[in-house]
Amino acid sequence: MTKTVYTGKQQWHSMQEEAVLQAVAANAEGLKQADVAQRLEQYGPNSLEVQAGDTLLIMVWRQINHPLIYLLLGAGLISILANHAVDALVIGGVVLLNTVLGVFQENKAGKAMASLRKMAAPHARVLRDGKAMEVAADEVVPGDILLIETGDRIAADARVIESTELRTDESALTGESEPVSKNTSVVADDSAIGDRRNMVWMSTAVTAGRGRAVVVATGMGTSLGSIAGQVQESGDDETPLQQKLAKLSTILGVAGCALSVMVFFLGILRGHELLEMVFYALATAVSAIPEGLPAVISVTLALGVQRMTGRNAIVRRLPAVETLGSTTVICTDKTGTLTRNEMTVTRLWTMDAACEVTGGGYAPEGEIRNDASVYTPETTPETLRMLLRIGLLNNNASLSQNEQGVWELSGTPTEGALSVAARKIGLSLENEEETAPRIAEIPFSSESKYMATLHEDTAASETVVYVKGASDRVLSYCSHIMVKGEAVPLGDAERSKVEKTLESYADQALRMVAGAYKTLPEKNDSLERDMVESGLTFVGFWGIVDPARSEVIEAIRAAQEAGIRIVMITGDHAVTASAIAREVGIAGGDGDAITGAQLDAMEEQTLIEQVRHVNVFARVSPEHKLRILKALKANGAIVAMTGDGVNDAPALKGADIGIAMGKGGTEVAREASDMVLADDNFATIVHAVEEGRVIFANLRRVVFFLMTTNLGEVITLALGLMIGLPLPLTAIMILWINLVTDGVCTIPLGIEPKHWDVLKQPPRPPSEGVLDFITLRRMLILAPIIAVGTIGLFAWELKMGSEAHAQTVAFATLAAFQWFQALSARTIRVSTFSVGIFSNAWLWAGIMGAVIMQILVIHTAIGQKLFGVAALTLTDWLLVVLVASSIFVVDEIMKVTGFNGRQKIHAQEASSFMKGR
Repeated sequence: MTKTVYTGKQQWHSMQEEAVLQAVAANAEGLKQADVAQRLEQYGPNSLEVQAGDTLLIMVWRQINHPLIYLLLGAGLISILANHAVDALVIGGVVLLNTVLGVFQENKAGKAMASLRKMAAPHARVLRDGKAMEVAADEVVPGDILLIETGDRIAADARVIESTELRTDESALTGESEPVSKNTSVVADDSAIGDRRNMVWMSTAVTAGRGRAVVVATGMGTSLGSIAGQVQESGDDETPLQQKLAKLSTILGVAGCALSVMVFFLGILRGHELLEMVFYALATAVSAIPEGLPAVISVTLALGVQRMTGRNAIVRRLPAVETLGSTTVICTDKTGTLTRNEMTVTRLWTMDAACEVTGGGYAPEGEIRNDASVYTPETTPETLRMLLRIGLLNNNASLSQNEQGVWELSGTPTEGALSVAARKIGLSLENEEETAPRIAEIPFSSESKYMATLHEDTAASETVVYVKGASDRVLSYCSHIMVKGEAVPLGDAERSKVEKTLESYADQALRMVAGAYKTLPEKNDSLERDMVESGLTFVGFWGIVDPARSEVIEAIRAAQEAGIRIVMITGDHAVTASAIAREVGIAGGDGDAITGAQLDAMEEQTLIEQVRHVNVFARVSPEHKLRILKALKANGAIVAMTGDGVNDAPALKGADIGIAMGKGGTEVAREASDMVLADDNFATIVHAVEEGRVIFANLRRVVFFLMTTNLGEVITLALGLMIGLPLPLTAIMILWINLVTDGVCTIPLGIEPKHWDVLKQPPRPPSEGVLDFITLRRMLILAPIIAVGTIGLFAWELKMGSEAHAQTVAFATLAAFQWFQALSARTIRVSTFSVGIFSNAWLWAGIMGAVIMQILVIHTAIGQKLFGVAALTLTDWLLVVLVASSIFVVDEIMKVTGFNGRQKIHAQEASSFMKGR
């Protein structure tokens, strides 16, 4: 039977309560127990569907089903046919290593879905048959009436029908750092999810109050279920590196087969024996195929991942490392990523003083300054002291230090910020409560927009009301204003001054909270709203902000210098988002934000045009994030997406590389990501970009080295036949050079230390392959030098001595070319000496190992017997080294003269899309 789900398209938030109840066939007294089973059958359980995970065999097949693996298996077969069992075992080991590493990194989507399921509430309290009862959360159905209290986790999406100071934490879903007040009022159709104050959402937590809500969506029909579906639908696309290597592998496979066939027929035409040419052609195919490339790529990536882990960037999928290095756009959330997710008072204003507050977070460390002076407990004006006292006493938050000495907040971030500000001039909650104990309280509500507390002033033997709340609301209740410690009438001039000041501070994206008080003529033990909503004395206001992380500005500057554009995508308000974007350098002074409502009205082509130059998107939903992501990709961008909430999971999956926060992020975001920041530090992303570029540069060095040497070998073999010479090398010599000489040099090239200019270059064009034009041209110039040098010495030695001696010289020469080529491959546009000739100690160790093994093969009895070589004289070796070093000399000349391209000291001017500023 097909299950029915609500898709979320119904505008529950814009419907009257009666219409909602009628639409879900429910009433305020709850469902009848008899109806529940039928609805459970119709709508299905209130849980998230999880796709069945792939079997081990399927995951193994997915790793083997790759062009380069086919080539490796073919090379193994060649080795077996050539009676080289050891070579076949080595190649088989490479295939096994690749398969194990790939399977180990698989199946992230299933884990992400498991994390989503864990977020759902295990139980729920509902009304059924008019009675309150607790049921398993997966038994909740549309039409159920949820009974909600502080500490609950919401079991399903529901429309609020009753609210008493109800507030929920929706930060993981919307990005809002503050708890959201809930009420029953109807809101506009086009309201963003964060503005639907009459709705509560599956998996969000109740932080205060209580209420009732009618369930309108369950399971996959909820907002969380929608995200779960998007995570399932977002496949793991191949990274650019995988695509390029697959293409390269196909080309090499075809070229290797064609060359081997050509060499075979050429040898037959030259009169060589059939069996001899079969093995010679097979060896040619092996020369054309870089057998060690997959293993070197895996090792290079793995070692790079280890380095990144040491810098707090934990990679969950190896190939994604390269993608980060080629990233052109980083899309970042604001709350908790660019900002600390800790509300902080940065401004205080009274008629007597406009102050700056230093220090951030919940640690009571910092100063309150007025111009050049710093206030102390003794020098603080009475009006400012009153404002801070109101913030401390009209407050239900508490601060404490954990075992590590870190200050932690219990309560709302706004109240925590006010409490911290008061402590910065030495006010003590204990002392203030002793002189003014609380008698009664009117809690904050979204309708009233203020909180009031009644206190006994023990010194004056009277009662006083302290009020804090929305600035416009509090000001409207005031008849007086505090000036120099005295209450004076609030005239039009004073009111106008306060309003203009509030407006100017709000333009700075500060959240404005006003404070006021009222002394009651007689003692009271209760507090009513009519006692509060008139006759107040306005004291001043706090300017609060969720501050940017201290290291973010420098990190963003470094990323932009590296040619990477930063785009902020947040659920917060546009004014706040734009202000933070300007502060950290994402947007210029005139950088306006596009809101989710504006996105809804945009055609796809218009959005594609807009994302070329807009860097701030505010009040967005998960669907908006995916639209922005797709628009950026449509412009050819390689996109990295950062995030920490449930709402970020689909975008993290859909991005070229998803980056989740490890400390403050949700498990859902981490499982949907390719990389996790262990320290939640945006600066770590820049380190990861740097490491990604280093890794790709090293992979390019390895590919260039292997391709140049292998092409040189193929040209050597073909050239010898074409000019009518005997075979310059035997099949076992060729296999030795490919599997041993090449092998000991490629791994060290894959761990080449970073060069000084790695973040001074623009990102590689997304379309650029592993072998770019300069690398390919360089390879086509240097490979013939290998062939000419080897064949030249071979022909010379044929005239001077035996064929066996000439083959040995050719064997040694070809190996020596690899040694010098490994040194040359370290740089492209600058001299190898400019990066330190001995800075890669592992490469020197590899070259020395290759030299020693080559000498042992040529000068030991067992080597001579296995390889059919003859001992060489010192003169022979000097000649070999002299000829082989020519490749290093030629390449250095090309670098110094700029033939390989001039070194880019600074990032080049990019397109308008790349700059976006």
